[in-house]
Amino acid sequence: MGTKGASGLKEMTVGSNTGDVITKVKCAVLAVPENVAFCSPREIVFPTDYMFQYSIKILDTLAFLAETFQSTIRVLHVVRNNEETLSETQKENKELLENYLYDKKHSFHRLTHTNLSEAIQCFTESRDIHWIAMMAKKLHFFQQILFRPTVAKTSYHTKIPFLVLHE
Repeated sequence: MGTKGASGLKEMTVGSNTGDVITKVKCAVLAVPENVAFCSPREIVFPTDYMFQYSIKILDTLAFLAETFQSTIRVLHVVRNNEETLSETQKENKELLENYLYDKKHSFHRLTHTNLSEAIQCFTESRDIHWIAMMAKKLHFFQQILFRPTVAKTSYHTKIPFLVLHE
């Protein structure tokens, strides 16, 4: 699905139709920014705070797409400071991910940064990331980075498709 709105405003990251589909349709949606050609992803970043338990449906969808395209899943956890430790819930959810992904091409990454959006941008720019996959439960984050009125010229969210995973 393309992300250009009917108004043609170049400043908007996604159009209203794409925004409605991302937030209201309960199936996986790949939003491809305007002027970005679809390509098979070699790497898919999966940002997480480990606060939510991952449903098998979400993990199956992510794994299916990664296996179909022979992609590597890069699980990214961003912390605000180096001393930040995982809670028991976060440890359990991370372990669930580790167990699910054990036989799939993947890696876990931890990045220290005060701004989640900037951290994901740094990570995507430092690697060969082709898609950003996120759980629909994190729609508040999607809204922060996708529905901003202005976007920096080299901003990653104008160049990388977003895969929204619904339960």
